[in-house]
Amino acid sequence: MPTIIDVQVFPLALAEPRSYSTSPPWPSIYGSAREALLVRLTADDGSVGWGEALAPVAPEVPAKIIELLLKPALLGADPTRVRPLVTALRALMRERGHLGGHQGDAIAAIDVALWDLAGRIAGVPVHQLLGGAQRDVVPTYVSGLQGAKDPERVAHAKDWVDQGVRQVKIGLGYGVREDLATVEALRAVHDDLQIAIDVHGVYDVPQAVRLGRGLDSLGAWFFEAPVGFEDVSGHAELAGRIDTPLAIGESLRHRQEFRPWLEGRAAAILQPDVGRTGITETIDLAAVAETWFVPLAPHHSSGLGVVMAAGIHASAAIENLVAYEFHPALFDPVNVVLATPLERGHLGFAVPTGPGLGVEVDEDAVRAACIK
Repeated sequence: MPTIIDVQVFPLALAEPRSYSTSPPWPSIYGSAREALLVRLTADDGSVGWGEALAPVAPEVPAKIIELLLKPALLGADPTRVRPLVTALRALMRERGHLGGHQGDAIAAIDVALWDLAGRIAGVPVHQLLGGAQRDVVPTYVSGLQGAKDPERVAHAKDWVDQGVRQVKIGLGYGVREDLATVEALRAVHDDLQIAIDVHGVYDVPQAVRLGRGLDSLGAWFFEAPVGFEDVSGHAELAGRIDTPLAIGESLRHRQEFRPWLEGRAAAILQPDVGRTGITETIDLAAVAETWFVPLAPHHSSGLGVVMAAGIHASAAIENLVAYEFHPALFDPVNVVLATPLERGHLGFAVPTGPGLGVEVDEDAVRAACIK
């Protein structure tokens, strides 16, 4: 029986000095440098598994949780018993109300590393351990359409269309009229172009209804995070008053958090991020959502190559997949931590076939970027 003999954590910053600020109209804090949290598990047979949490701000926080709370529970454990181990880790602080948040992020990193390690020990890819890939290529959509003004956005959309892209998402939230004008301009780019918008929860329900009805008339693809991130009833009300599907989920970390959204018919598309849920919880969430006939479009933003590979494997394994998010403006640093780079996925990602996650980590690059 293999056992885990070492757990190492690497909070990363790809540039120094670091600073944090907001980017109006969106309220979230962003870092000046790309940040992430990687974890390395070592088994007594010499096998190594890598995991990553989505930790774009202060990765030292979930890193400390791993060091203090999760590492002691992992040392000496059998890494091939992924589900029992993850269940035990989730139980450590659940009674105290810490199933999500930074605790969830820390567990997600370990979860990904366990699947990678188990796959390498077995000599098979993660998607095979999950029951097999539903598809050989994971479909994607282009997210974060660039441009400060509509003519620039239209030009970028045309570039993507010329490359074969037919699904895009743009971050808006600048006012109902302004947002609708942007979508209308993009609508003219190509008859088959599907356009989604993400407004990062900046509107109240009446504003979102006005915007949503305009999106209905323009045939929008989906409307992401239209009102407050915790406002289940507000989303449910909006969903009952417009036709454009609502999407939510990048801030949620486990099935219990997603449950009221399904029960309230408050979301038509769920967007878990493997860097916050882990692979195990994403697979389980997909099965739960399928009973409500709700598909998944997994979120990916500023994660690096390990969590992107994990997202590809999870997306390959779930049946009810819409598409996996591909953010070209954030893609280049993805490969900083990989010895063999992932290819850009604007038309889709080929599912890795190597053991574990099917990617090799450049340990020297990881250590060089580690926050001292």
